Amino acid sequence: MTTADTFNAAFAAMPLVAILRGLTPETADAVGDTLVEAGFTLIEVPLNSPRPLESIARLAKRLEGRALVGAGTVLDTASVEAVEQAGGTLIVSPNTNPAVIAAAAARGLIAVPGFQTPSEAFAALEAGARALKLFPAEAASPAVLKAIRTVLPAGTAVLPVGGISPTTMAPWHTAGAAGFGIGSALYSPGVTTEALAERAAAFIAAYRAL
Repeated sequence: MTTADTFNAAFAAMPLVAILRGLTPETADAVGDTLVEAGFTLIEVPLNSPRPLESIARLAKRLEGRALVGAGTVLDTASVEAVEQAGGTLIVSPNTNPAVIAAAAARGLIAVPGFQTPSEAFAALEAGARALKLFPAEAASPAVLKAIRTVLPAGTAVLPVGGISPTTMAPWHTAGAAGFGIGSALYSPGVTTEALAERAAAFIAAYRAL
């Protein structure tokens, strides 16, 4: 099974990306286990977290076969290589950088770059993006997403990221969102495993009810 096949299976199972900004390697195992037990299959550790490559390596090994793990805030091609060496397969960025996208695609990794405009969306797809991250979603709207979807190739997965909560997913989903990236409403440094489990369950239940 290729990395693309693994991503497609994980995305089909639950298209919610857990964004673990601020995660430390010391807490990675417990956080990863809690999220996977709740139903998450896609996990992102932003590179501006403490020792992110250590956390990615731990999670990728621990959750192999259960979740796809990678990095967020990937801003250059050197970081793509570093994430790959750590065992990560997701390359998520806040921006549309064709060089980063192409570097990920060339390695068989899953590039999910951020975009705001149709021009950025098409540039990302041309460079090899597997899915698109509408970021920050607070600067757009479901109406904007609906309009952009009319010109994107059929089957293009768009994930709004920023300000997403269990109660705000429905209008985005109606407008054509294929999934979501979820940050501080799910995870923040210091959250207990009990609280994280409750938040994760709420997001999973809300998505399944769409």
